[in-house]
Amino acid sequence: HNMGKKIISVGYNPVNKSKVFSSGDYISGRVTLELVNDCKIDSLCVKLKGKAEVKWTEHYGKTVVVYHNKEKYFSIKQFIIQEKQGNNTVGPGCHVYPFTFQIPDQELPSSFKGSNGKILYTLEANLSRSMRLDCKAKAEFTVVHKANLKSDPFTDKKMKLFTSGTVGMDVNIERTGFHQGEGIKVVASIQNKSSRDIKPKYCLYRKYSYFAKGKRKVETKDILKEVGEVIPPSADQTVTRIITIPSTTCVSILNCNIIKAEYRLRVCISLSKTFMCMFLWHWHFMIGMCSADYSSTTVVCMSLFIKGHLSPVVTGGMIKLQPDIHVYPFP
Repeated sequence: HNMGKKIISVGYNPVNKSKVFSSGDYISGRVTLELVNDCKIDSLCVKLKGKAEVKWTEHYGKTVVVYHNKEKYFSIKQFIIQEKQGNNTVGPGCHVYPFTFQIPDQELPSSFKGSNGKILYTLEANLSRSMRLDCKAKAEFTVVHKANLKSDPFTDKKMKLFTSGTVGMDVNIERTGFHQGEGIKVVASIQNKSSRDIKPKYCLYRKYSYFAKGKRKVETKDILKEVGEVIPPSADQTVTRIITIPSTTCVSILNCNIIKAEYRLRVCISLSKTFMCMFLWHWHFMIGMCSADYSSTTVVCMSLFIKGHLSPVVTGGMIKLQPDIHVYPFP
């Protein structure tokens, strides 16, 4: 054989334009052998696999500890040519072997790749011949979790946020589940009783968490930052801002034991560069990849009452409010 040339390859047929699969879907494809000479085959098989894996290192003085964890979802094998079944000699040329698998109808997290972990779904073909090394081929395919957006039980939970004195803010968002590329409509009622200009600031950020050996590795990154218009002293204004989630954003992952991909929206008010007194609070978001039409009139009202007086002369003073909104995935 000419071993410089790849003699085995594996591919699959996309089921839709976005080339994504979900649990319970059928995936069809083919294993292709390109042979120069006759080839005596011991066995030819194809495997459907799903797994999550995390790995990172930490240094404790001179000691390096490797944190590694795996979660296996399924591994299903189909034989195209079985061992010890007749004379399995295949002649030269191109040979195509079709196959079909059903992706197990179970709870599967969406495909993911981060700097310290991945959730991977693959097709692997293996050609076994006597007195030779096995020939392997691999193709990755994308799985997206079929989640349920409408089951958020916290939509009627209302909290008040304002400060008794200088600056107050009430923020509403209609829901906490969004598709990639969709806009988050943020409505903020801001009361500026201070003697300075203030500005609302918005930040959408992601938080990836990896878990191994009882440890957690967290990686956060701002996806986008925006600054609203100035609100002058002694003014009350309601400002609406559309924060558009980039269409390339990875979908949320909340159903994997060793990897989490979460999104939060932070809204804050900055009083002036000198004092940087901010109100910060966050929402947890679900970002999904679904073409289904979704409309909702539910309003999630985020607010919290802060007792006492917050004066803008507290340098670097910061209040963090993080209402826990549990967001569930798409249908």
